[in-house]
Amino acid sequence: MTNEISKNIRYIGVDDLDIDLFESQYIVPEGMSYNSWVILDDKVAVMDTADGRKEKEWTANLVATLNGRTPDYLICQHMEPDHSAIIGKTMQEYPALTLVCSQQTVKMLGFYFDLASFADRIQVVKEGDSLSLGTHTLHFIAAPMVHWPEVIMTYESSEKILCAADGFGKFGALCNETDDWACEARRYYFNIVGKYGMQVQNVLKKASTLEISAIMPLHGPVLQGEAMAEAIRLYDLWSRYEPESDGILLAYASIHGNTAQVARHLAEVLKQKGAAKVVVSDLSRDDMAEVIEDAFRYPRVVCLASSYDAGVFPPMHDFLHHLQIKAYQRRRFGLVENGTWAPTAAKVMRHMIESMKQCEIVEPTVTIWGKLKETDKPALEALADAMLAE
Repeated sequence: MTNEISKNIRYIGVDDLDIDLFESQYIVPEGMSYNSWVILDDKVAVMDTADGRKEKEWTANLVATLNGRTPDYLICQHMEPDHSAIIGKTMQEYPALTLVCSQQTVKMLGFYFDLASFADRIQVVKEGDSLSLGTHTLHFIAAPMVHWPEVIMTYESSEKILCAADGFGKFGALCNETDDWACEARRYYFNIVGKYGMQVQNVLKKASTLEISAIMPLHGPVLQGEAMAEAIRLYDLWSRYEPESDGILLAYASIHGNTAQVARHLAEVLKQKGAAKVVVSDLSRDDMAEVIEDAFRYPRVVCLASSYDAGVFPPMHDFLHHLQIKAYQRRRFGLVENGTWAPTAAKVMRHMIESMKQCEIVEPTVTIWGKLKETDKPALEALADAMLAE
């Protein structure tokens, strides 16, 4: 897959197939793309750079696309290093190049580069400013906290292109792209942008006033037509913290396998009672980012955890902490704890969930002593009924 738009908007981004963890925490078996474009007109604008890991490839793409021309503007929409790492060397390579960015970006540049070497070649833009390249005109849109405070997005009005910074991005290299955009876009959104639903809503409102033919994100494919419409629909849903699908997530943290057995039994009970979908996740072994994705995707979550050090088994604490910092809200929870002498997991889980906005905890809270027994099953049946109640 390529990210070409037209003969005047040329893709110079790169795929990274060697990266093991994006942002040192998210597994990316299909790699990552660092997207960047050149707009060729009377004036030449370069839209963002790339991660320093791919400096040689990105620079070669830039030189080949320029074909002897000299760029006039470098637009920095987002200062995160996977998009800005090559700014310093690019400004050094082209002494007449002007860096276009937000005022907040200027404050950040000195943290990464020798700002004094190009401080007199910075053009600060804000919401509503525009920059003419000839037949192409760039209109700048403030997008603070999607997902950094300095972010600007750019609308090119002649070809009706929205350059969306990290908005509408996804995990995966372009060479591995499939038709299922939503799968890795969902995992990307809830783990990276998910906390900032209100800010995403603000950007969507601005975008709704524009005639858009394509969205160019800094990660993932260009979105057009039905794919673009579906992406906008999902972003609106996700940023309002609404469940996407009916179902129940059973997230368990089990030390010796007994709590895992309870989770599997409860899953069967829920299926027998007509649950639309039941997803069972092992917090000790499954990809945490994918479990977070599922927690946002479904309206109901059952947390099942062993007690540990007078608290809760750490994988469960980690899971709930992730939900807390991502502004998780408006969901129904059930609790199952396990212990051998003094069960404490439910108390900790309840405390963490109660800090989340408009989250309901249903009763009964189920306590398992060691292994699952026949005498435990009625309480699990009651919990299943409470989780499925309208």
